[in-house]
Amino acid sequence: MNRSTADILREYGPFPGIDCVHGVTYDGQHVWLATGDTLTALDPASGETLRSVEVAANAGTAFDGEHLFQIAEDRIQKVDPQTGRVVDTIPAPEGGVSGLAWAEGTLWVGRYRDRTIQQLDPRSGAILRTIESNRFVTGVTWLDGELWHGTWEGDESDLRRIDPQTGELLERLELPPGMGVSGLEADCNDRFFCGGGGSGKLRAVRRPV
Repeated sequence: MNRSTADILREYGPFPGIDCVHGVTYDGQHVWLATGDTLTALDPASGETLRSVEVAANAGTAFDGEHLFQIAEDRIQKVDPQTGRVVDTIPAPEGGVSGLAWAEGTLWVGRYRDRTIQQLDPRSGAILRTIESNRFVTGVTWLDGELWHGTWEGDESDLRRIDPQTGELLERLELPPGMGVSGLEADCNDRFFCGGGGSGKLRAVRRPV
């Protein structure tokens, strides 16, 4: 298992009117921040927030190439990013969910206190697979066929690459003490975007080579 210190490339925020970043996704141009009552689009080059849509957004966020998927308590909403209109809803797994990602035509949901990641059918919400972790799971993302998730327990957080078949821990990127991870997304430029929870911040972390 490879273990290293996270290389933090940039810190964004805090942002006006945003007290907490709950979830993060990337649409190819903008980073979307789930901030409680809104989804807010951020330009990662300038660091400026561009616009927001009003939708319940208290946990993980994902993007399938056309729509945003947003955890809202006991459901996952499919959202038009232009209007904020909820076009479909599926039930979220019972017991509390955290991170959310889109890959292989399916949704991948972090189960925080259960310490699992579950693959869901995006049309029905049916659970297709469950992967065990040994830490609280916050954000979830895929990057070049690699499954990564964020953790946050007490004063410690890291990013973990795990085997998507067995859940075996393959790699860890450790963040500085006190720096939490509340959402996780990867872009196409070998960066991770990490939500900073109650700090109201977003951080870009370099993917190890």
